[in-house]
Amino acid sequence: MNGWKHWVIATSLALSSTVALAQSSMDNVEIKATEVGERVYMLTGQGGNIGVFVGADQVVMVDAQYAPLADKIAAAIAALAEQPLKTLINTHFHGDHVNGNAAFAAKGVENRIAHANVLARLDADTRFDKSGLPTITFAGGLGFKVGDETIQMTHYPAAHTDGDVVVWFPSANVIHAGDLFFVDRFPFIDLNSGGRVQGYIDAIEAVMADIDDETLIIPGHGGLSKKADWQRLVSMIKVTREEVRSMQSAGLTEDQAVAQGLDAKWADWSWGFINEERWIRTLYKDLN
Repeated sequence: MNGWKHWVIATSLALSSTVALAQSSMDNVEIKATEVGERVYMLTGQGGNIGVFVGADQVVMVDAQYAPLADKIAAAIAALAEQPLKTLINTHFHGDHVNGNAAFAAKGVENRIAHANVLARLDADTRFDKSGLPTITFAGGLGFKVGDETIQMTHYPAAHTDGDVVVWFPSANVIHAGDLFFVDRFPFIDLNSGGRVQGYIDAIEAVMADIDDETLIIPGHGGLSKKADWQRLVSMIKVTREEVRSMQSAGLTEDQAVAQGLDAKWADWSWGFINEERWIRTLYKDLN
């Protein structure tokens, strides 16, 4: 088995194992709400961070974590607002952000919004409950009016996946970045689903050009952040990519690059799913 196929299978198994483990250990998960800005909240639990906007006549939720947590998430939202939850936006198609879609559809959430590529990928996934498929899709971007606020969704292609969107809450100066932001962690760039390292960098830099130093960012994974925190991620990606490029130029194979490793200062960026080895392999493959 060549290195690429081995990495693809290992990554798929790791992600599947992560999802399976997450779904089997939900009883003790606590959903915590943090007020981010005017009418905007961040919910943490297990999986990707959730954004919540409380509008005049409805609540809008960004991402849905896992189906077994749906009741807890719904209860946390009900504690924040009397308005009904009517709309769910997905930032991309990965399971820790969309597994709860069908459970919220069953709760009456009829507006499920995502980029067209998210619908295509979920529709092709035999494991995904089709009752949770997006009902509204778009290409480049979409504005969604909720009372006096227009929630804006912008697509950034070939980044974390091919269907990533950033969700903007203009009045509160808050964005939900989805998995374009892993706080102080090596990011997962899904090369098998349209993701690219340069596209990931380009997407982040494009968004950072449109926010200010006080913009609050709900990341896909990690704590509430600001622009300077996001810049740290971009800087890490650029520097470590050059480290791997130098290894390639010196004739090192992918396995040899893994054995050599990155500068020791990046050790703390490793985490359960994307450790240093997987990050090096992502960079090496993307540079080929």
